[in-house]
Amino acid sequence: MSVFVTVGTTSFETLIETVTSKLIVQTLRTLGYKNLTVQYGRGIYEVEEVSCSQFSVTGYRYKSSILDDIENADLVISHAGAGSCLEVLEARKPLIVVVNEKLMNNHQFELAKQFHQDGHLLYCTCSTLASTLKDMDLSSLKPLPPPKTSQCVLHIKEHFGLS
Repeated sequence: MSVFVTVGTTSFETLIETVTSKLIVQTLRTLGYKNLTVQYGRGIYEVEEVSCSQFSVTGYRYKSSILDDIENADLVISHAGAGSCLEVLEARKPLIVVVNEKLMNNHQFELAKQFHQDGHLLYCTCSTLASTLKDMDLSSLKPLPPPKTSQCVLHIKEHFGLS
């Protein structure tokens, strides 16, 4: 089983340090995960690759698309960026969003909270990630419903008098 971590194009040093810490790696191993892939963005912290028979860690700064990593993951841990959250949810992968405590009172926290209340993801902070992993019930997560594009088209037509 594999875990993919992404911070998008941002820098979230605390998340990268947390997910590669001994505590989180041990927690993931206990839960049966064998691989951890980390997309660490523009931060200064780089992920050291580690590989042993029981667990491997790989990392990279950027790729043109992270969709393959998302699709190959059994669990995704992400920053609270809207693009990253939507990409993972649209791929129907279990998602834990880690809110950057330094950016509290912003739209990212509100987004994570709303998606959590709607049952689509779990969210936490770096300091509570280990307990979130230990207590998570991924079977309780609901898929994101498809967008209601037909309603949007009707609204646009009405607005421009095209209906």
